[in-house]
Amino acid sequence: MARTRFLPDTGLTVRMTTVMFLLGAAFVAVVVGLMYVAPPGWAVIIGLAGIGIAFYQWWNSDRAALRAMNAREVTPEQAPELHGMIDRLCAMADMPKPRVAIADTPLPNAFATGRSPSHSAVCVTTGILQTLTAEELEGVLAHELSHVAHRDVLVMTVAASAGIVAGMVTRGAQFGMLGMGRSRNNDNNGGGAIGVVAVLVISLVVYAISFLLLRLLSRYRELAADRAGAYLTQKPNALANALTKVSGQMNAVPERDLRAAQPMNALFIAPAIRGLTLGTLSATHPPLEQRLDQLAKIAANLGQTR
Repeated sequence: MARTRFLPDTGLTVRMTTVMFLLGAAFVAVVVGLMYVAPPGWAVIIGLAGIGIAFYQWWNSDRAALRAMNAREVTPEQAPELHGMIDRLCAMADMPKPRVAIADTPLPNAFATGRSPSHSAVCVTTGILQTLTAEELEGVLAHELSHVAHRDVLVMTVAASAGIVAGMVTRGAQFGMLGMGRSRNNDNNGGGAIGVVAVLVISLVVYAISFLLLRLLSRYRELAADRAGAYLTQKPNALANALTKVSGQMNAVPERDLRAAQPMNALFIAPAIRGLTLGTLSATHPPLEQRLDQLAKIAANLGQTR
């Protein structure tokens, strides 16, 4: 975690390290498997492709996320209140100020992205600006800034590359590309086909592991950001009110806008989903009740009442 005044979170650090280690080991397993069954050079090519994808996502994560939401960067002159709020929070947290962006959508939401605290961006939607009070919006922004300080956005972005590479290998195996070079040398013993199946199974397992690990990490990092943001502002009730409003407002958002935003769910402060059923392994966020309960406990620790 970057050195800021946000509440340190050893649990988050351990989880991020574990996810990166396990996904790195799974990626190595895929490359080693390819070395045994793929034509010469294929394992190296796919390994380099995987590293290239991870680097591209790491380097371009902030711009890609903003483009996905059709967000525009705004200057202090264009959004003085929003910039002023982020200026105050960054001073309180002792961290570099990220770029500030606004996405023109009725979806009430916010997210942070970027490869480091000095190369990051915080984006809010016009929907959330119209929905929340200034105090509630401050709680949301503190939550998002803590993601940047914790660097969990970076880990989520890079870790997602393992699933992308596994998907590439799976498609290649399905089309028989990976077994072409070796199948000729296995005569009639079916060695080439067995190798393709083995790589296909390994790739599917890697994809499944990356899917589950990213979901588990995503849910914990949201709780960690809620804690860090609440303790920074000393206003856990404001964040609780914001989460309640944002989640409740999802039912009023047009279905078209919800579908367009759902690929960004892992980054949002609240998922763009109606009729939330977040108690499953595939959920990107913890249940709202769990988040509110944690914030209520923080308020009690601070001697506050809801």
